Amino acid sequence: MPREDRFFELYNRHAETVVQGAHALRELLKGGSGVADAAQQIYAFENQADDIARDVLLLVRCSFITPFDRSDIKDLINTLDDTIDQMKKTAKAVLLFEVTTIEPEMAAMGDQIVKAANLTVEAIKLVSSMRENVTRLHTIAEEIIHLEEDSDMLSDQGIKALYKKHRDGNAMNYIVGIEIYDHLEKVMDRFEDVANRISGIVIEQV
Repeated sequence: MPREDRFFELYNRHAETVVQGAHALRELLKGGSGVADAAQQIYAFENQADDIARDVLLLVRCSFITPFDRSDIKDLINTLDDTIDQMKKTAKAVLLFEVTTIEPEMAAMGDQIVKAANLTVEAIKLVSSMRENVTRLHTIAEEIIHLEEDSDMLSDQGIKALYKKHRDGNAMNYIVGIEIYDHLEKVMDRFEDVANRISGIVIEQV
């Protein structure tokens, strides 16, 4: 029986959609009048990603021979999907609290998220030939982990700046700001999860 390799095409499509979502999130984090439009773009990309994730799970059920373990196939697409799900939650929070003024550290975290998304799409493209690309895949995982650590520092700096800004003023703005930082941190955490999942598959397969 031939091996079912359509998974790789679906993974690539999903990862590209994640990149588009990351760029829309960065636009949202510019603030101002473009927040609502950027949020709608994120919602649309998240819906597209959900459709692709469902296609992967359906393909697992009807495939006789898969390129690697079925549970790994499902875990990888679910973990990848979590990244754009968290972007949607971030956009939803920004709209819910009517945030239009974005702190500099939030915007910087948006830049880090785009970098992580670009690295992720590169890694996903290499999964189909992981034996030839072990070194690069491990390097990408390390780079994403470093980006996540940098984002944690940006979040800490941003929260401290928020405290100084609002300690004698509007406590609600401080609380809302912390909520946004928490969502952005979780986006980066989800990219780290993808990197770790890919590393685990490489270790098992190579």
